[in-house]
Amino acid sequence: MTTTVRPQQPIELDGRHLTLEAVEAIADGAPVAITADARERVARARAFVDERFADGHAIYGVTTGFGRLANVPVEPKDAAQLQLNLVRSHASGTGAPLDVRFVRAAGALRVNSLAAGHSGVKLETLELLAEILNRGVTPVVPSQGSVGASGDLAPLAHMSLTLIGEGEAFHRGERLPSAVALERAGLKPVTLGPKEGLALINGTQMMTAVAALGILAAERLADAADVIGAMSLEAFLGTDRVFDRRINDLRPHPGQTQVADRLRALLSGSEIMLSHRECGRVQDPYSFRCIPVVHGAVRDSIAHARRVCETEANSVTDNPLVFPEDGEFLSGGNFHGEPIALAIDFLKMAICELASISERRLYLLLNAEDRGLPLFLTGRSGLQSGLMIVQYAAAAVVNDNKGLAWPSVVDSIPTSAGQEDHVSMGMTSANNLVRVLNNVEGALACELLGALAATDFRRPLKSGVGTQAAYDVARACIAPWTEDRIPAPDIEAARELIRTAALAGAAERASA
Repeated sequence: MTTTVRPQQPIELDGRHLTLEAVEAIADGAPVAITADARERVARARAFVDERFADGHAIYGVTTGFGRLANVPVEPKDAAQLQLNLVRSHASGTGAPLDVRFVRAAGALRVNSLAAGHSGVKLETLELLAEILNRGVTPVVPSQGSVGASGDLAPLAHMSLTLIGEGEAFHRGERLPSAVALERAGLKPVTLGPKEGLALINGTQMMTAVAALGILAAERLADAADVIGAMSLEAFLGTDRVFDRRINDLRPHPGQTQVADRLRALLSGSEIMLSHRECGRVQDPYSFRCIPVVHGAVRDSIAHARRVCETEANSVTDNPLVFPEDGEFLSGGNFHGEPIALAIDFLKMAICELASISERRLYLLLNAEDRGLPLFLTGRSGLQSGLMIVQYAAAAVVNDNKGLAWPSVVDSIPTSAGQEDHVSMGMTSANNLVRVLNNVEGALACELLGALAATDFRRPLKSGVGTQAAYDVARACIAPWTEDRIPAPDIEAARELIRTAALAGAAERASA
């Protein structure tokens, strides 16, 4: 019997309805298609640009220079060279290349923004930008060089170089000159017309791409943090009374309510929790007692960042903007990255708290002799160090986060001879967000090792329906700690369980 493999359906882009989940799917390889309505809008806007250019109107970035040079006229005969010079001169990035997933996400966002029909690019140019996504050509984009206004000029210029056959691109895992990558993919570069270079590089899509993928990663981390926190509290013999609906209803933040409900469900039916109901202890340390409050506040912060990012993903952020129905070019400030930059900084700070409180719970598990757990969770303290240094690793990444969490947006540095005198620094925030997410994942992975080891000392009592499912999934790839061994592979295995949502998914299904 032959199985027919159906090609993945393209994700349609129309400038108005792009979701973060769709951005992630495209980042991971899904193809794209431009809707018929969007094509009509793009063609209409382009016709208006050509008409105004032919009439000799003064248009910023079309018949003038850029930035501080906005009042310097450019001869119509030099219009094409002006756009080419713009892309070349602005491709001034530095640092290691951005991950291919981020660049693909940015490409999808750029197509979506241009598809709204207010930028004035040729349909041919937009189609090539979509087609390099579909054929696996990914521009090489340095990670540094953007100040976040006028948008992500340097990163988007590097991305645009590939469209004109310049710069470098990845194709099938190989780093190549863009012209070669395009040829191997069966594509040809475009020649930029009036306004096209400006439309391609003036926008917030690179920082928004990192934010979009970062928000989805943060949501997965929040899910994992709830499960791991529940496992730790259970093994610590902490009280679950703090998850009582009556307590949390009196402070009705959505995230707090959600976390309290989740933890009650995860711990339902736990013999471990029942075993110490009458122990006489009234309160636990804050890192256990305040899980709904802290994790909930983080969830609310992520939700805010999602709302901002979804709006930005469906915004037009270049300049000037084309309104063919009104017969106007309008210059404004939509390129300024402040909305998304502030959201990224807020998200950074919020998710740092997941790592901070996680490390404290791990510390308590390793030092819980009063709760019947051996020091460092080893039965042979002294001869063995147990998980002592795993907590050091968690402390190290939490410390790293403290510097990364500093808000980049508060440090504007004027550019373009003072014309661009206030900028967002949103790309700096985005680059730091990537590191923060990695650190939070590492801290939670370390706590998971502690929760697993502590739970082993509570057997044969059963865990809750959700925490038991999480334990089983984790123990399938992480062996019990019976003697000292190298913890690093275990930490990496725990990271994988968190990153893929395997841990949280198993717990969620069991406790639903």
